[in-house]
Amino acid sequence: MKELIPTGKLRFGVAFAPKMSALFVIKDPGGTPRGVTVDLGNELAQRLGVPIEFMVAPNTGVLTDALASAAIDVAFMPVDEERKKRLEFGPAYCLVESTYMVTAASGIRTLAEVDRPGVRVVGIANTTTIRAAGRSLINTTPIAATSIDDAVAMLRAGQAVAFAFGRDSLPPFVAEFPGSHIVDGGFQQTGIAIAVPKGHPEALAYVTKFIEDAKASGSVRRAMDRAGMANLAVAPPERYRLSRHVPPDDRSVPTFPSPRMRREPAPRHGCGRENNGGPTKLTV
Repeated sequence: MKELIPTGKLRFGVAFAPKMSALFVIKDPGGTPRGVTVDLGNELAQRLGVPIEFMVAPNTGVLTDALASAAIDVAFMPVDEERKKRLEFGPAYCLVESTYMVTAASGIRTLAEVDRPGVRVVGIANTTTIRAAGRSLINTTPIAATSIDDAVAMLRAGQAVAFAFGRDSLPPFVAEFPGSHIVDGGFQQTGIAIAVPKGHPEALAYVTKFIEDAKASGSVRRAMDRAGMANLAVAPPERYRLSRHVPPDDRSVPTFPSPRMRREPAPRHGCGRENNGGPTKLTV
């Protein structure tokens, strides 16, 4: 599989955050990354029978640049149309919603109230979330922070009052800001998917089969459980063909049906949080 591992080792990109989530990793005291994507990367390297080398980036925008230039071989990241122009995406392992955490000082109660003149919104530079926030906001413009640590520092300093981020990643930060909360609803629904550089059809076919096998075998579920995320759900199986001529619709990332949604108990099918003892699904 020379196309996937041209150097003879798997160069795998992961994104770092101070709090672990389905996407973001943390570091142990020795500096070794730990999290769901690390576990899946290690499993892919074991399947290939090669060593793995992790690139730890401050955000998924940096991962996008590294993967597009073939400085790394594989990474997981949220999907949007901008990234599809630069990368090839396989299946999602988790479905996520982007929304806002707002501070107590903001006085904001609803999603609509974020879009007011003078509201200072922070997001992470070059990510699907900040691009989607920028498209949805009419009366204010999000500020780009280089890393999650920088975004949190801006919130602490009062330089921002709303944080655009993944819903599944926000609860640990709410705990750090008394009186803050996550607004209902969101402005983007997408999948966290496996990606390879453009023009690598054999590599795409290999990682596509890998992630679908990992979902079917329970590997993704076990990785989430080890990370303390038993209340997150694995993305459903996707229809795919292992061919260099796969039509785009056949390997598109499943998305939620509408940005106007309500929550109700349902069996696991995406990155839902538990509600009254069961995961939630997002429905129109």
